[in-house]
Amino acid sequence: MALTKNQEELNRVAAAAGGPSRGLQWLWQHLSHLRHPHCFECGPIYQSTLDVLLLRGAKLYLSDLITPAQKSSSEFWSLQGKTRVFLVDDFLAQIPPIPPESLSAICCWGLLDLLPREALPPVVERFHSYLQPNGVLFSILREPHITTGAESHWWFESLTLLGSSGASQKPFPYPALTNREMEKLFPGGNVKTFLTRSGRREVLGVK
Repeated sequence: MALTKNQEELNRVAAAAGGPSRGLQWLWQHLSHLRHPHCFECGPIYQSTLDVLLLRGAKLYLSDLITPAQKSSSEFWSLQGKTRVFLVDDFLAQIPPIPPESLSAICCWGLLDLLPREALPPVVERFHSYLQPNGVLFSILREPHITTGAESHWWFESLTLLGSSGASQKPFPYPALTNREMEKLFPGGNVKTFLTRSGRREVLGVK
């Protein structure tokens, strides 16, 4: 997928909002024994991400789950009486066929900050089912004091350097997940958290 020159320039300028990632440093060290890691990218597809992961020898599964979550796309919501219900099965149907226990890593970025709480267990359980033993779910979660930024995007500038679309002013629709909640959410509870200075946590669940 080729990007226009303007898009590439915007990506380079915005990359400063990301920066070095301790979580990604740990991830690729953890996966260093794998010649061809199988990875699932859950966000908008950037050329830089494709270049970095393919150079690493990764086999890629691609599906942008983040954009419809950011837009609260109507096809994933149903009105049942006076209650809006998130259609989590329809949302997960966007994922391409992935064999169980086949993935080395899933990059879900800030997806878990964008979904209603009742949708998180089935989403994380589905991701967990795709991971091979010792596979890793990599996510970015905001700290509770960060209230805006729901339209931010993330990508790879290198294996350990994040690019970001920068500060979005759209408020997050749901409360921030705590570390304890993430440990309960991820089956087995094996979760590593790396703090940053930007108000985000890099959270890695290890199967």
